[in-house]
Amino acid sequence: MNTSVSGFSARLAGLARPVFGSAAMRFVAYLGLCAAYLQGGLVKLADFSGAIGEMQHFGLAPAPVFAVLVIVLELGASALILSGRLRWLGALALAGFTLLATLLALRFWELPAGQQRFMAANSFFEHLGLAGGFLLVAWLDLREKEAV
Repeated sequence: MNTSVSGFSARLAGLARPVFGSAAMRFVAYLGLCAAYLQGGLVKLADFSGAIGEMQHFGLAPAPVFAVLVIVLELGASALILSGRLRWLGALALAGFTLLATLLALRFWELPAGQQRFMAANSFFEHLGLAGGFLLVAWLDLREKEAV
């Protein structure tokens, strides 16, 4: 039975590998991981006063400096990931940023029981998963560099 399962698994992987193992699909995956940061950075850049307001909302001062730093981080780290140059560094930067922003913005444990807490908790754990995805990108990139 185990041989049958492993044979099926190998055949299934052989069917999936040409599409999901391709360089194009890998780029699409990186783009998906970076999408929120690209969108966030571009929106903050286009509406800098809104970006300053967001920083003020979270108590970050001086707000203009934090707004610039967040824009540079979101766009710069995404560019590193998408370009493949220092991909591991961009991924670690976005993982750390995501963890810090999640702890700052999604403090579900401070909310009363109910729909708002439920939604904040879901978003909190989704962001943990996103940070984990960036850690995986960094790990894979460093592992590939080591093999060369």
